[in-house]
Amino acid sequence: MDDKISRIVLAYSGGLDTSVAIAWLKEKFKAEVITVTVDVGQKENFKEIEERAYKAGASKHYLVDAKEEFVEKYIRPAIRANALYEGAYPLGTALARPLIGEKVVEIAKREGADAVAHGATSKGNDQVRFEAAFKALAPEIKIIAPIRMWGMTRKEEVEFAKKKGIPISEESKKYSIDENLWSRSIEGGPLEDPWNEPPEDAFEWTVDPRSAPDEPEYIEITFEKGVPVALNGKRMSLMEIINALNEISGKHGYGRIDHMENRIVGLKSREVYEAPAALTIINAKKDLEKLVLNKREYRVKKNLDDYWADLVYDGLWFDPIRVELDKFMEELTKNVTGDVRVKLFKGSINVVGRRSPYAIYDKAISSYDSQWFPSDEMARGFIDAWLMDSVISFRKRFL
Repeated sequence: MDDKISRIVLAYSGGLDTSVAIAWLKEKFKAEVITVTVDVGQKENFKEIEERAYKAGASKHYLVDAKEEFVEKYIRPAIRANALYEGAYPLGTALARPLIGEKVVEIAKREGADAVAHGATSKGNDQVRFEAAFKALAPEIKIIAPIRMWGMTRKEEVEFAKKKGIPISEESKKYSIDENLWSRSIEGGPLEDPWNEPPEDAFEWTVDPRSAPDEPEYIEITFEKGVPVALNGKRMSLMEIINALNEISGKHGYGRIDHMENRIVGLKSREVYEAPAALTIINAKKDLEKLVLNKREYRVKKNLDDYWADLVYDGLWFDPIRVELDKFMEELTKNVTGDVRVKLFKGSINVVGRRSPYAIYDKAISSYDSQWFPSDEMARGFIDAWLMDSVISFRKRFL
């Protein structure tokens, strides 16, 4: 970075890394630092975050309320795609990063900044996700990754913060937390040993299943064109449904995820998440798809769901194939309309009922109490045709 940098816009979470980054960037580049915090539903005191930014040396601070945009432009297509990375993680952080990156770019252009910066490390996924947004939306603006550059340990960061008079509330925290409307991720501390069971103090959105209500709760989710539109018969916005299900499913201890994850950079990591609403919605919708889609549609969509999740996890939100897949998913789920009844009990969820005006299932044909169809003659013909290639090749090769 030989060119002079005079103004930097930093994606600011308010934590240790990005707070130290403000002072470090000012010292390293002799530049003005503007901070941007994007509200995607995290339970934070945004006033305190703003005050911390100014105390750390920011010349200006922006708070961007992007919750509605997060729900409509990111979570909605994720629901259509049943997005669960490696079958487990509903991509909360991965979905939020391109949106945060977009808002940082918007502020950088408004402020005439020379560079943008983020607080991701060289070991994590977020460096890729942030920089993908920066490169796609503002290729002319320089990118700075302070943590990759400064080489400080966590302890050295704390000492640097104290030296600069930066208030750091996270110093004494046991875990590293990232949360938004769609999920809460928990890392660090005892969780770094994959053999350790996650302690109860790691969880906030879900109760210990042993302490959950002793009676099950039944809820009904109504979907239209692959997206929930009502809960227990009451029409609500998607954001309202997500907030309600985070509370309802969480109080029954449902929504905990503990798995070994393959990061973009080639490392494995032990990841713990809470996502009550995300898992409830996705599992209910997957069951409805089985009722509505035919076998080939279901198989193709299942494979593309995994591919979509891989794309987003791997920081490829701005790849054309993701945009094109969204259009395909919208078309494929246009008949995924109906109601799903789920039973929540002691950390578990079971789909116990489903109905749709587009159901392919036909009781009159499928029931064993109805007249037999196909006939014996039709069944024999089907079996002979179906097995012909398999039987002939087997007999030729092995008998």
